[in-house]
Amino acid sequence: MNRKFAVSCALAGAIALGACAEPGSTQSRTMTGAALGGIAAGAISGEWGWAAAGAAAGAVGGYLYDQHNR
Repeated sequence: MNRKFAVSCALAGAIALGACAEPGSTQSRTMTGAALGGIAAGAISGEWGWAAAGAAAGAVGGYLYDQHNR
């Protein structure tokens, strides 16, 4: 389980850093939400399926947050 956790955290971190090209953009907030959701769900459950669901929920949350601020 530790190896899966480390790999999922590294992947989510890479996605989060890749989304920082243009701060404040819709893509940036969506990808940051996905990364944070994936990390949180993966850390809590330790399973890939829940990490993917957390990433999807985080992406939706980041997108809605961006649209609300516009």
